[in-house]
Amino acid sequence: MAAPIKFGVGQSVLRKEDDALIRGKGRYTDDYAPQAALRCLVLRSPHAHAKYTIDASRARGLPGVALILTADDVKELGNLPCLFNLETDPFTGPPYPILAKDEVRHVGDSIAFVVAETIDQARDAIEAIEVKWSPLPAVTGVVNAVKKGAPQVWPDKAGNVLFDVSIGDKAATEAAFAKAHAVAEISIVNPRVVASFMETRAAVCEYDAKRDHLTLTVGSQGSHRLRDILCQNVLNIPTDKMRVICPDVGGGFGTKLFPYREYALMAVAARKLKKAVKWAADRSEHFMGDAQGRDNVTTAKMALAEDGKFLAMDCDLMGDMGAYLSTFGPYIPHGGAGMLPGLYDIQAFHCRVRTIFTHSVPVDAYRGAGRPEAAYVIERLVDACARKLDMTPDAIRRKNFIPPKALPYKTATGKVYDSGDFAAHLKRAMEIAEWKEFPKRAKAAKKSGLIRGIGLASYVEICGVMGEETANVRLDPNGDVTVLIGTQSSGQGHQTAYAQIVAEQFGLPPERVHIHQGDTDEIATGLGTGGSASIPTGGVCVERAAGDLGKKLKELAAQALEASAGDLEITDGVIRIAGTDRSISFADLAKRPGADPSKLNGSATFASADGTYPNGTHLAEVELDPATGIIRIVNYVIVDDFGKTLNPLLLAGQVHGGAMQGIGQALMEQVVYGASDGQLITATYMDYALPRAADGPSFVFETHNVPCKTNPMGVKGAGEAGAIGSCPAIVNAIVDALWREYKIDHIDMPATPERVWIAINEHHRRHSL
Repeated sequence: MAAPIKFGVGQSVLRKEDDALIRGKGRYTDDYAPQAALRCLVLRSPHAHAKYTIDASRARGLPGVALILTADDVKELGNLPCLFNLETDPFTGPPYPILAKDEVRHVGDSIAFVVAETIDQARDAIEAIEVKWSPLPAVTGVVNAVKKGAPQVWPDKAGNVLFDVSIGDKAATEAAFAKAHAVAEISIVNPRVVASFMETRAAVCEYDAKRDHLTLTVGSQGSHRLRDILCQNVLNIPTDKMRVICPDVGGGFGTKLFPYREYALMAVAARKLKKAVKWAADRSEHFMGDAQGRDNVTTAKMALAEDGKFLAMDCDLMGDMGAYLSTFGPYIPHGGAGMLPGLYDIQAFHCRVRTIFTHSVPVDAYRGAGRPEAAYVIERLVDACARKLDMTPDAIRRKNFIPPKALPYKTATGKVYDSGDFAAHLKRAMEIAEWKEFPKRAKAAKKSGLIRGIGLASYVEICGVMGEETANVRLDPNGDVTVLIGTQSSGQGHQTAYAQIVAEQFGLPPERVHIHQGDTDEIATGLGTGGSASIPTGGVCVERAAGDLGKKLKELAAQALEASAGDLEITDGVIRIAGTDRSISFADLAKRPGADPSKLNGSATFASADGTYPNGTHLAEVELDPATGIIRIVNYVIVDDFGKTLNPLLLAGQVHGGAMQGIGQALMEQVVYGASDGQLITATYMDYALPRAADGPSFVFETHNVPCKTNPMGVKGAGEAGAIGSCPAIVNAIVDALWREYKIDHIDMPATPERVWIAINEHHRRHSL
C-alpha cells in the first residue's frame, strides 16, 4: 500500500490562511479605501410600525453632502426578491423595496441613504433630515401575530399569514394516533438570534463611466448570486455591467448570503456621482438591518406503542418571517419541517407549517437553516416520550432508530437517507461520557448542593443540495497549481481543504496550491458557500478537475519523455516514468515551447441530486445550582458521521465552533422585541449575550464515519452539524436535572439562570400551597 500523501486527504494540515490573518495581513472589505471615496450612512426607522413623511432639502445643502436618496429617488429599482415558492401552493409575497416608502414595518427599516465626503458629514446630514412620524400599532411574535384583531403587517395578508400548508399524510397520522397506547406532547420556542460574525457587513462600490461598469467589493458568501440578483432583479442592468469581488470575509453563518438594500443604493450613488462610495455597518445596524435567524414556535406530539415504538408524529409549526421576505426566508421553516422525523422509523407523519409576518427584522438562514430547529423539536420530543413511558432516553432511541439494514431509507417526508449507523455513534458517545457512572457523579454533586443532568441528542441533517458548482484547476508557469471556484470562504478553511484535495493527486505542498474565489470576472459561475455544500459539491469538482488536469499533463509529459501516458505517475509535482529516474517537473512542462493552454487546465462540474445526510450524537452533562439557577457544562461529547474526513483539524474546528453557537442559543442568546411597541430591546451586545470561551466545555470529539453514497468522495457536509446537535443535548440535560429533582419537564431556550431559578421557585411555591 502506498504511503499517504503528506498533505493529502485525511491529514491534519494546518490552515494555510492563518499565517496572514494572525499577522494582521488579512484584507477585509473595510480595509479597502479607494482614494476620495465618499462615505455612506442609512437613515433607519426608530419605530416598529409607522407612517412617515420626509424632507431632506435642508440636509442636502450641508457642507460635504454629495447625495441623499429617498424612496422617490429609487422608485425605478426592483424589489429584493424571495427565491422560494411552494410547488403545490404558490404564494405572492409583499414587496421588499430598496427604501421603504411612506410606511415602515420594523425598527431599522431604511428610509434614506446619505452620501458625503466624510462620515461625520454624513452623520450631520442624517440628523438634519426632517421626518414626521405617525406611529401605528405593531405586533411581534408569531403567537401574537395570529391572534384575532392583531395589527396587520401587510393589508393583503389576512391574519399575518403568508402560507399555511401541510406536509405528510394527515389521515394516516390521525389513524395511528387513534390506536396509540400513549401520546407524548411538547410545545417549544426556538428563539430568534443574530449571526454574530466578527466582521460586520461592509461594501465599496466603484463606477467606470467609460465602460458604464460597476465594481462592488463586499464581504459576501457568494459573489455570483449577489451580482445576478442585484443586476437582474433590482438594478435592471446586464450582469456584465457589474463585477463583484469578495476579499477576506470575517464570518457569515448564512446571513452574508443575501443581497441587502445598501448594495443597491451604493450602485445607484456610484453611478450618479461617478465616484467610489463606501459603507460599513456598526453593531447596532447589524442588529437592525441584517437578516436574523431561527424564531419559531412548535407543538409536536408522538403516538406511542406500549413497547415504546413510535407510531406517528404530528406537528404544528409557526415560523416568523419578520416584516419582509428575505431571500430564502419561507424555505427555512418549510424545508426544516421535512427533517422533523429525525433518525427514527416513523411511518406516519404530518406537519402544519405556517409562515407569519411580524413587525420585526426579516428572518432567514442561520447556521443550519431549519435543520437545527427540526432537531431541537424531535430530540426534545423523544425525551418526552421516554418520560411518558418511564424508559431511559438511550433505550427509546435505540428502539426507534432506522437500522443500517434498512438503508437507503425513505422517510415519511420523502428524504432518502443513504448511509449511517445511528445506534453506533450513540453507543460510542455514551461510552466516552461514562454514562453508566453518571448516578455516582450526580450523587456526589448533590452533596455539594448541586444538581446534575445528562442529555442526548441524535441528529441528522440534509446538506449539499444548493445546486451545481464548477471548478477549474490550472497549471501555472512556475509549476504551481491554481484552483478557481465559485464557493466563498468566510472562515471555513477552503484554502487548505481544496489544496489538500489537489495534493492528493499531485503531491504538492499547500503553499504551491493557490485558491481563487470571490471574483465574478475571474470565475465564470459559482453558487457561493452555504448549506454545508462546499466540500460535498465544490470538493468533488476540485477533485475531478484536478484529475482532468492530471490526465492532460500526462499526455504532454508522454511526448516530452517519449513514453506512454499509461506508464507515467505524478508525485511531488513531478511526472515520471514509473520505476525509472526519467521525469519532468510541472514547471518544465509548463514552459515547453508551444504548450497549449487548454492542455494546462482541467475543469469539472458537479451537483448532487440527493444531497448528503451527516448525522451524529451530542451528549451533554450539566451541573445546576438551584440557589442561583447558574448552569455549568461539565462534560460534552460529540460523535459524528461525516462520511469521510478531509482534514481532522479543520473538522474539529468547525464542530467546536458550531457547538459553541448552539451553547449560546441554549443558554443565553435571544433577540427581544417590546411586546407593546415592537422596539428592539437587544440592539447591542450590552443587552444581547454571547458565550465566551469560559462558558464552553472541553469538547471530546470523534468521528464514526460511514461513507456517503451520493457523491464520489463519500463526504458529508460538516459546517453546520455542531449547531444542530448542541441545543437539544444541552436543554435535554437541563430538563433531566430539573426532572430528577423537581419533576419539572420543560424549560424554553435560552435557559438563563433567571429562567431556571424561576422554574425551581415556582415549583416550590406550588408545592407549598
